[in-house]
Amino acid sequence: MKRLHNKTALITGAARGIGESIARIFHQEGARVILSDIRDEQGKALAKELGEMACYTHLNVKNEGEWQLVYEKLLLEFGGLDILVNNAGITGFLETKGPFDAENPDMESFEEVLRVNLNSTVLGCKYAIPLMKRKEKGSIINISSRNGLVGIPAAAAYAASKAAVRNHTKSVALLCAEKGYKIRCNSIHPAAIMTPMWDALLGEGEAREKMIKDVEAEIPLGHFGNPEDVAFAALYLASDESSYVTGIELHVDGGILAGSQARPE
Repeated sequence: MKRLHNKTALITGAARGIGESIARIFHQEGARVILSDIRDEQGKALAKELGEMACYTHLNVKNEGEWQLVYEKLLLEFGGLDILVNNAGITGFLETKGPFDAENPDMESFEEVLRVNLNSTVLGCKYAIPLMKRKEKGSIINISSRNGLVGIPAAAAYAASKAAVRNHTKSVALLCAEKGYKIRCNSIHPAAIMTPMWDALLGEGEAREKMIKDVEAEIPLGHFGNPEDVAFAALYLASDESSYVTGIELHVDGGILAGSQARPE
């Protein structure tokens, strides 16, 4: 039997990158997948490509009213929810004017990153819990980042938001355990995963190739990861194989947080 047979999964930010890979792998493993994003054309095209057991719904994750509409859709059409992946997020570099350093932050830009990355996760958990209670168990997976554990001088908003996602995950996990909900909540912390989010940093042509080599030189495994690497981690946390796992942070980073800067040359 497929690992997610007969489970219903909602994935935010599913139109591309890590979210797309999670949607594809969940679908392959038998889940009924609801893709959500603000990139409607890409999301609809992916749902059409996946075919049966896949659909798309527009969701601006920072808007509680839109979460309420998705909640009603899930309740009416599927009777609840088994899996939520809070994946949607931004760095702010492309979406706002910035800057984000601690000395000169543009507060509207800072707050926008928090709204998209943190508030959306809080809202996702808020609306997933009652839906999962109807199924009598569930798995919430929050996509944080390596930057949720270390400081980033030029991206303080992103780092702060992902650190808060990490901690909120643990609060949700403990709350559900204390109340006996059988709803697990875990976070995944990717780093150096080759997704469109890196495009703003890497540039083009020879400069891009040089920067890729420079970054890879600091990764213990010696290369960027792929979105599928994160998707397979999410698959484990979504499946019943992780039924005794809650409140953890799962690093998918090629060994960076193991202490790459201290490794012997």
